[in-house]
Amino acid sequence: MPHTSPIPHTPPPVPSPHTPPSPHTPPSPHTLGWGDVHPEHLAPDSAPLPEYGTGSLADLLPTLAAGMGVPGTTGTIPELTPADRNCVFLIDGLGWEQLKAHPEEAPFMASLTAASRGGTGRPITTGYPATTATSLASVGTGLPPGAHGLPGYTVRNPDTGELMNQLRWQPWTRPDTWQPHPTVFQLAHRAGVHTAQVSSPAFANTPLTKVALSGGTFHGRLSGEERMDLAAAQLAAADRSLVYTYYAEVDGAGHRFGVDSDTWRGQLMYVDRLVQRLAEQLPPRSALYVTADHGMIDVPFDDEHRIDFDHDWELSAGVALLGGEGRARHVYAVPGAAADVLTCWREVLGEQFWVASRDEAIDAGWFGPRIEDRVYHRIGDVVAAARDDVLVIASEREPKESAMVGNHGSLTPAEQLVPLLEVRS
Repeated sequence: MPHTSPIPHTPPPVPSPHTPPSPHTPPSPHTLGWGDVHPEHLAPDSAPLPEYGTGSLADLLPTLAAGMGVPGTTGTIPELTPADRNCVFLIDGLGWEQLKAHPEEAPFMASLTAASRGGTGRPITTGYPATTATSLASVGTGLPPGAHGLPGYTVRNPDTGELMNQLRWQPWTRPDTWQPHPTVFQLAHRAGVHTAQVSSPAFANTPLTKVALSGGTFHGRLSGEERMDLAAAQLAAADRSLVYTYYAEVDGAGHRFGVDSDTWRGQLMYVDRLVQRLAEQLPPRSALYVTADHGMIDVPFDDEHRIDFDHDWELSAGVALLGGEGRARHVYAVPGAAADVLTCWREVLGEQFWVASRDEAIDAGWFGPRIEDRVYHRIGDVVAAARDDVLVIASEREPKESAMVGNHGSLTPAEQLVPLLEVRS
């Protein structure tokens, strides 16, 4: 989703006892007396994990900044080599699998896939959940969700008991309290690196920009072509530069029409030309990295694939608040009901979703290696991540989100894997 209310690196996060254990193989299916195989519920530690610490969005800017000598940053994506001038172009909603499936619509980016991730031809991962607010915070802070504290589309504010939409920043919450870490841009600016963000003017002063992308100078430009031209000019403005630019409408087309629609393909063709335009203007000693905040899948409109929480008495029993989004739910139980809610959600959804208690999701490493104390209770009592092409919608309380064709958020490759295309001059 494009961010309508746009992030930070400081001393190490507060240590927590929640450290992921070594993964183990889930139990084998058991056989009923009459010989029919009954599928086991998906084990939380069987979910594929983001590559925190070696190849996730949170590792990108610290690696680039470390290559420019910025104190307090560490290079953790070993395949990347330093450059004096670095530009990150984030295309909202363009997953690795979607890009690879459409080479004719994106010939320039397709020509770069072999150079993804430092010439390995591999993608990187977003982090959980694979959603815009979480991913932009991971990019800008260089921290995983358990540390920066934006662990979902909507999450409960422990101080108020209300759901907070972290994309739109509603209801308003003090940004520096909700996410107190400085951004990598701020660290780079303090170290004398020329830093700039080039995006839509609508994002200039939003809270999400403040907590995730602030530092240096924000430049608002309406058209994609203007952004590419200005990003190139900002790269050339100093001997050491760190520039970020952004395009939202690939994601918007996917949500409204699906990731194989003519509208989505048209947006992919357009953004491919933007990438080429920027690449052809790179000043000397520059590296351009093209990435995304998440991928996307289309989910059919039927009761089998769209399970409606607002009309399902089993899923809603004992639930005080429903957070997250269709493929990555945070479920907050009424006091004393967490165990029953977990049991019910696991029984109803456990063959299609990884359904975990808060501690199980944390211990499995979904949100990163550490969970700061202030973040712990923002995570649901129950956390549900879709494996199959299904959603838990809420048709009455979330009518717009429930009507989307393309969706994202979970731990599947279609949502987690994003490109890290590279062009150097």
